[in-house]
Amino acid sequence: MQPIELPKVADAVADHIERLILEGVLRPGEKLASERDLAEKLDVSRPTLRDAISKLAERGLLRTSRAGTFVAPFLTPLIAPLASLMADKARVTDDYFEFRRCLEGEASRLAALRATEIDRDAIRRCVERMKEAHELDDPTEEATADVELHLLVYEASHNVVLLHVMRALAELLRDNVFYNRQQLYVRAGVREKLLKQHLAIAETVLSDDPIAARNAGAEHIRFTFETVSEIRRDKERVEASLQRVNRTDLLARRE
Repeated sequence: MQPIELPKVADAVADHIERLILEGVLRPGEKLASERDLAEKLDVSRPTLRDAISKLAERGLLRTSRAGTFVAPFLTPLIAPLASLMADKARVTDDYFEFRRCLEGEASRLAALRATEIDRDAIRRCVERMKEAHELDDPTEEATADVELHLLVYEASHNVVLLHVMRALAELLRDNVFYNRQQLYVRAGVREKLLKQHLAIAETVLSDDPIAARNAGAEHIRFTFETVSEIRRDKERVEASLQRVNRTDLLARRE
């Protein structure tokens, strides 16, 4: 009979850290605690921790330097080409919102069903920050809280595939790849409607109402898509008007 081989402690530590990355506890770009503090936290020796970190670095999940150990931006090889490929293309914006319509309502529904009290507390805190930011003239902080709230809903859905895909898309969203979020927030009347919709998503998730949460998430994406489309059409009309005004630049001068 073959003896049972117990897993090495370093492998168990590597598996634990990998699970934290998978579940979104440790996020790309974040710096881990110092080797001494992390070894103490995990109750392992520093050589064991180094071995675990080395294994994860070889797999591209962590990266080490003199500055410390960081969660690798493992989605960057996918995000960077996507950003270049998709930027400033109306077709991509339309497809992005179609994709979001498929996922947002379902993510909100799952969050209403699966959110823990810890998830709910994080959503409540985000909503309070959003309300405070809404009182400011500059919408930047509110727009940041907007992205954070959606990510918290994805976390509360407890679907790791959904979470990582939407985190990647959130990076593109922050870089205005799909549309200019600043233009969205400064459009007359839109900021108030967005706040109302975000509060509806949060409230339905917090009240454990999956059907209402699904509807609130889907309605928010529908409204945002329609507003972005209106902004794009307005821009196209202005450009057409300017071309008419400046059309003489394209004509031969009369003698």
